[in-house]
Amino acid sequence: MIFKVIDREELGRLFALLAPLGRVIGPVEIARDRRGEHRHGFAEVADFEALCLDYGTTALPAKAYVLPYRERLAAFRLGGQDWEKVPGPDQERPLIFFGLHACDINAFNKLDKVLLGGAYPVPGYAARRREMFVVGSDCQPRPACFCRSMGADTARHGFDLFLTDLGGSYFVEILSSAAFNLVRKIAARDPEEDDHRRYRRRVAEKNTRFTTQVDTTDLTKILDLEFQSEVWQQWGARCLSCGTCANVCPTCYCYTVSEQAGLDLQSARKIKTLYSCNLVDFAAVAGGHNFRPTSHARLKYRYYHKHRGFVEAYEEPLCVGCGRCGESCLAGITVPEVIASVRGGES
Repeated sequence: MIFKVIDREELGRLFALLAPLGRVIGPVEIARDRRGEHRHGFAEVADFEALCLDYGTTALPAKAYVLPYRERLAAFRLGGQDWEKVPGPDQERPLIFFGLHACDINAFNKLDKVLLGGAYPVPGYAARRREMFVVGSDCQPRPACFCRSMGADTARHGFDLFLTDLGGSYFVEILSSAAFNLVRKIAARDPEEDDHRRYRRRVAEKNTRFTTQVDTTDLTKILDLEFQSEVWQQWGARCLSCGTCANVCPTCYCYTVSEQAGLDLQSARKIKTLYSCNLVDFAAVAGGHNFRPTSHARLKYRYYHKHRGFVEAYEEPLCVGCGRCGESCLAGITVPEVIASVRGGES
């Protein structure tokens, strides 16, 4: 990894160099919540001044640009006596994420393990990830953030550039040759000892802002021991099975597939839609049987997938600790509270 320091003014020049290369996606202000606080979301950005790099956690993750909520897998039309496959949409322009926090970068790294590293890589996801350029940026943790507990508060890979605000300048971590060649086109200098000190102070100050923690010590063993705990019944009684948590989660990837025929019976298409394991029909199969008919069984399965099954398969949890699910949950269910109650045996 190579380190450089750039003045704040050079960030606009970096944006201008990246803009012609693809679709720039970055954090912008989208609303204010009931407390009057700014809320941000990811959107396609054409003007550097529209970016809000000092944002908190966005309401929705960047995942939607790489793993769309709804995507056409195949389409066919009837030509004479035979079905003809309809060509798919043209390849999109490369995605350039400008200002991703470490937790969202790590979310993509975790998705890669499943959607790229499995026996059957997902073509659409693979194509978008292959062309992606990521400019990461440091953050100031919100009260709901527990990414430090999940080991996702820093990113070691999955980005091209990473920016840390030193106040008037940025400490830049360069991880790819493409990023190195871009930085050569702007005014950048080697960091001095004072830059290193300011960087360490910035990181130390950020670490003091993590007010929410999750004790992950021997968590997989505890989950095994507490599989039949009444705690799951108590949380299940609160869960509305609405699927909001999966909708805002940067690492949920469960989906369903539907096949639709045209009203004229001359065309058909197969649609992939992201889904949630908390929805009542997620585990329903032909014949009417439902493997998880109760809300507590579905909620428990989601936690065991993220904090038990994924750890067993990949030696790391699927959760990145962004806190979006807890902030969005209509029933007020949060990951730290659920895990604490499982460890302690009460909710």
